Amino acid sequence: MTSTSKASPCGEQNNPQFAELDRFIDDLHIDPKDPRRKDKLIMTLHRAQEIFGYLPEVLQVHIAKKFGISHSDVSGVISFYNFFTTTPKGKIQVNVCLGTACYVNGADKVLQEFESVLGIKSGQVTPDGKFSIESLRCVGACGLAPVVTINQKVFGKVKPGDVREILEKYVTEEDETAQEVTHA
Repeated sequence: MTSTSKASPCGEQNNPQFAELDRFIDDLHIDPKDPRRKDKLIMTLHRAQEIFGYLPEVLQVHIAKKFGISHSDVSGVISFYNFFTTTPKGKIQVNVCLGTACYVNGADKVLQEFESVLGIKSGQVTPDGKFSIESLRCVGACGLAPVVTINQKVFGKVKPGDVREILEKYVTEEDETAQEVTHA
């Protein structure tokens, strides 16, 4: 079997997410003998993370086989770039900046409050998969320190007392969306 074979490891061939990723990779027309094939790896990892939400080991191995490269080549790229994640994220992703400007303005206390309210630590996901918390090194909005992003929306000058109100908006939006779906 060649590295570009349609067969997938561990039975992923019946998974629609793997099928979508395979179509994306196949459209790249990767030649396993082309030394420049790794140039398309980052693009593929971005697409895989869009599809799956994260990059677990089984997915890394699958991509490595499709590219005809080693798993360590794939995992090395993933570990080098902060954007990539190997752990699942919640539907609502809370990111607290702990860069210097944010930290000196109390971001550590803001992070502690998010952890307390959600009942999880940084790097974890709530049991229902709704929320996850991560700490970041710098968001690039130092003038708004401390900064929190939730699903790409930026909140500036956040204080621990703001955390419950911020989260309530997301819980309310989620509940309203669920009601709309059930009443449709």
